[in-house]
Amino acid sequence: MKKTGVKYKGKPKNIIRIIDVTNRDGVQTSRIGLAKLEKTMLNIYLNEMGIYQSEFGFPVTKHETNYINANVELARIGVIKPMILSGWVRAITGDVEAATKMTDVEHMNLSISTSEQMLYGKFKGKLNKNDIIKMMTSAVELAKKRKIKTIGVNAEDASRSDMNFLIKFAHEAKAHGAARIRYCDTLGYDDPFSIYKRIRLLVSEVNMPIELHCHNDLGMAVAVSVAGAKAAIDGGVDAYINTTVNGMGERAGNADLVSTILAIKYSSGFKGKYALDERIKLSCAWKIAKFASYAMGIPIPVNQVAVGTNAFAHESGIHADGALKDRRNYELYDYEELGRGEPEIIETGRMITAGEYSGIKGFRNVYDRLEIKFTDEKIATKILDLVRYANVHTQKPLTHGELRFIAKYPEIAKKIFTMSP
Repeated sequence: MKKTGVKYKGKPKNIIRIIDVTNRDGVQTSRIGLAKLEKTMLNIYLNEMGIYQSEFGFPVTKHETNYINANVELARIGVIKPMILSGWVRAITGDVEAATKMTDVEHMNLSISTSEQMLYGKFKGKLNKNDIIKMMTSAVELAKKRKIKTIGVNAEDASRSDMNFLIKFAHEAKAHGAARIRYCDTLGYDDPFSIYKRIRLLVSEVNMPIELHCHNDLGMAVAVSVAGAKAAIDGGVDAYINTTVNGMGERAGNADLVSTILAIKYSSGFKGKYALDERIKLSCAWKIAKFASYAMGIPIPVNQVAVGTNAFAHESGIHADGALKDRRNYELYDYEELGRGEPEIIETGRMITAGEYSGIKGFRNVYDRLEIKFTDEKIATKILDLVRYANVHTQKPLTHGELRFIAKYPEIAKKIFTMSP
């Protein structure tokens, strides 16, 4: 396999980083959900992949409290590190107050609508633009007082917002201590050309890092995201692209994590010209895409970028011949780089799984195959109980990664499975 590392002349001034929002926006996909253990495993895998930040939940939602605090604990002991875990709340003081009382969250994004459509269609004229700014700045100030380390401000429906108001909104957020502005293309309304123009203007007026949060209603979420990132970098600030694993999200979804990374690494306008966070490991792509598919119960489409069954399949005589002669004839990047190509073991005979009604012998058989031993029967029984709870929790057979996590961090796992109505 050829090395694909991008080389830049000197150290790049500005960088494109990834903030994955699967555990916040992705789980809002209609008719799907993730158990808290599955969300935790996604955070662990995102960290392994070198993702800069995971927006891991809603710290004002009671059923998220123990999960959020347990994941913050995992971050503090170095299991999820250096990736940042951030919570999402509305940009109102009540949410900031509740979030900081209910959880140990240390990073936060505050969201409020900024478009005329939302002012009249969502708020029904009860709020004006000055009210929006006042609510947002008060929430930012309170977050600072509560020692929140990173404060992001989200302009919901930014792509349909008046540009002059958006600039004023961003100025006020920056003046009160926000680290960056999240430009939300909430309805997938922007195209690559419109977002480039708008972000360049926003950066030239405000000069602060920009997050791009784009939806796929018109099938352009990845293209619009990278165009917005290009505008931010061209304007002299860092860019942060919001993604979800397998592009999950409300309606038609969000910008797909793997597709976005590949677009920055290999498209003609980005390769070697724009710096992607050097921590990112594409070799984790296959693993995380498959886990998310299993956890959500949604198969990966055969034509999914990079991780679909047909992503490296050639049937046409001309294409097959060309690919066999030199893979670069018909393949832009290598499947090995994505972590694909390792043999998969599929059990076709007797298979024993660990579930909510497992006995100790079957349970030990499962962990023996993972080469995990227990020092005594008491510890084994304790882990078995947790595995039973986990199976009730996820409602599906546990993955090897989940089983290893429970055995290694039983007390944290217990917190994740626990909810207090």
